[in-house]
Amino acid sequence: MSEQTIALVTGANKGIGYEIAAGLGMTVGVGARDPRRGEEATAKLQAAGVDAFFVPLDVTDDESVVAAARLVEERFGRLDVLVNNAAIAGGWPDAPSTATPEGIRAVVETNVIGVVRVTNAMLPLLNRSPRPRIVNLSSHVASLTLQSTQDLGGVSGTYSPSKTFLNAITVQYAKELENIKVNGACPGYVATDLNGFQGRDTPAEGARIAIRLAKLPDDGPTGGLFDHAGPVPW
Repeated sequence: MSEQTIALVTGANKGIGYEIAAGLGMTVGVGARDPRRGEEATAKLQAAGVDAFFVPLDVTDDESVVAAARLVEERFGRLDVLVNNAAIAGGWPDAPSTATPEGIRAVVETNVIGVVRVTNAMLPLLNRSPRPRIVNLSSHVASLTLQSTQDLGGVSGTYSPSKTFLNAITVQYAKELENIKVNGACPGYVATDLNGFQGRDTPAEGARIAIRLAKLPDDGPTGGLFDHAGPVPW
């Protein structure tokens, strides 16, 4: 990549997103919908030596996403790496028999439609990059193969299917965008507020796979789902 590589991480004010921003080693936009938390996270990253800048960004809001794309364009003219990290869990466990349409819509709006909204807004900027990369934060619970063969922690009628939907979108983007490497990252069972901090791994450990996919060489894969150990079955 070029000497100054420009990245944007959504939901980067805490947890895995923050650690991705901290570990990329790039000029990184800290996407966050809460201005105070976003500014605080950006200041903390800057104090640690990260070339970070705050990007007000609510992935569920069209105007916010358009404004974020405009900010990146005016400042840099392009984007090299997009990490779609922002997500919500809904209830967990959340059986499909008790899931509500409203709850499903809310989760899909952030976890799937939000990714599409941000990605499409940033595509003109990514297309100006010599080596563009898109990383979508998925989960092992999104794998239909793993869900049908392993106990992954209960039944999920909302979060898990939303990430399966995201996997499908990731594959289609990879098929369409032949000039951009698009992959899904499974960070593992990470202790974040998404799971009530019950995970085994730290956010920094969870961030490693997204960082690796963001820095793929030119002969690296596209259209895949990966964790720290390698490919994850769909």
